[in-house]
Amino acid sequence: MGKKQRAFRRTRKLKKILRISATSLLMILLLIIAVGGKVLYDVKGTTDAAYESVARTQKAKPIDLKRKEPFSVLLLGVDTGALGRTEQGRSDTIMVATVNPTTEQTTLVSLPRDTYAEIVGQGSFDKINHAYAFGGTAMTIATVEKLLDIPINYYVTINMEGIESLVDAVGGIEVSNPFAFTYEETEFPIGLQYLNGSNALKYVRMRYDDPDGDYGRQARQRQVIEGIMKQAVSIRGLTGYQEILASLGDNIKTDIRFKDAESIIRNYRGAFSKVESEQAKGEGFMQDDISYQRLLPDELARIQGLLKKQLAK
Repeated sequence: MGKKQRAFRRTRKLKKILRISATSLLMILLLIIAVGGKVLYDVKGTTDAAYESVARTQKAKPIDLKRKEPFSVLLLGVDTGALGRTEQGRSDTIMVATVNPTTEQTTLVSLPRDTYAEIVGQGSFDKINHAYAFGGTAMTIATVEKLLDIPINYYVTINMEGIESLVDAVGGIEVSNPFAFTYEETEFPIGLQYLNGSNALKYVRMRYDDPDGDYGRQARQRQVIEGIMKQAVSIRGLTGYQEILASLGDNIKTDIRFKDAESIIRNYRGAFSKVESEQAKGEGFMQDDISYQRLLPDELARIQGLLKKQLAK
């Protein structure tokens, strides 16, 4: 075999590795971690450092990933790490993703953080994001399972500092801002604009000046996630994959084991080609001078039915 042919094969192999690493970043953003080539070792190190099991009150039935069974992931964006916070914090962002390889679809449902729900293990009803402050990830999983009447197979948490680092690691992102606003002395004009990590964090945190309140903020959070995904598969995102993984390493926790991540990337690739986003919408009410969002029976049944359908084999 000539030198040029060997070099060509090495180049093809490198390109393949980089493509796999790009896919891994997409999976991480949907909170699934992928592997491949030299990236295998980098991702394994990140996965090992990020792995953290939780003491669940009720364990979900184990998923056979080799047989391509659908599964669910609880995605939590927590406010630890933002504005110098080091305490437990609350879950500012709560999403449930269902991944179904048969329908080749991932469904992403956002839950309002002010949703009035039974906090399992606390013996009271409160805002759903308080579950994280009371009992961390385990209590949040139990609370979401109770509310939605579905099993949660895996979880992933990322703190706000991680979002900022991740945006910077991919070289910044572009978003289309639906309306002009100012937040923490930073102006965000209407229309397409570039955001670095610091400004992206401000962009997703602003709520009170949004005409749609927390629903508007959740829409901006999804914009930022989409922007990161777009950058992650760009040339700059590929060549900087190690920096991207490093930015996640200290700011992400998950109970997805490395061997499970390998099975997911091999068997569920098609399910990530189509992502459907849904927003659970509640009705506002006041209780003891505190505002909440109540998911009315029809809306709750709609969301439950949607997720259960995607988890059906």
